[in-house]
Amino acid sequence: MNKEQKTQAIAELTETVAQYDSLYITDASTLTVADVNKLRRLCFEKNIHFEVVKNTLLRKALENHGEKYEGLMGLLEGPTSVMFCEVAVEPAKVISKFRKEADKGKPELKGAYIGEAVFIGDDQLEVIAKMKSKEELIGDIIGLLQSPAKNVISALQSSGGKLAGILKTLSEKEEA
Repeated sequence: MNKEQKTQAIAELTETVAQYDSLYITDASTLTVADVNKLRRLCFEKNIHFEVVKNTLLRKALENHGEKYEGLMGLLEGPTSVMFCEVAVEPAKVISKFRKEADKGKPELKGAYIGEAVFIGDDQLEVIAKMKSKEELIGDIIGLLQSPAKNVISALQSSGGKLAGILKTLSEKEEA
């Protein structure tokens, strides 16, 4: 790779990093070509951009974004692949699913950057996979906000019927 190609690759990686909110750094080096193709297919189905990268190129692309990715720099050693995604927990779920189907411990999670948080180590994969996505959290909050309003409305409706019955009984007593 000549200097011009490296510069172009860094520019493309920098643009890709800017495009996505989350990124996962993994090691898929012990996977066979067939396994890597399966993993790529799973990633494609979930709109995850999967790419094998050179550490120096990824380091320079991350450095172009300032100190934001400083916590991940120490992970850029050995074989590295990177997953970019919009839904932060999807790559963790894909890796977990792939490991169960392939019955392998790879790809290994080196680290992840998810919404201002840095997760380091393969032991964090399960933690990330159990996290709710932003959309799920928003849905939960909306459900919680709607719940008290629904309770008040149903109480008013049921009380309204009782109140009407009481008023009717009282008016009938006054007439009698």
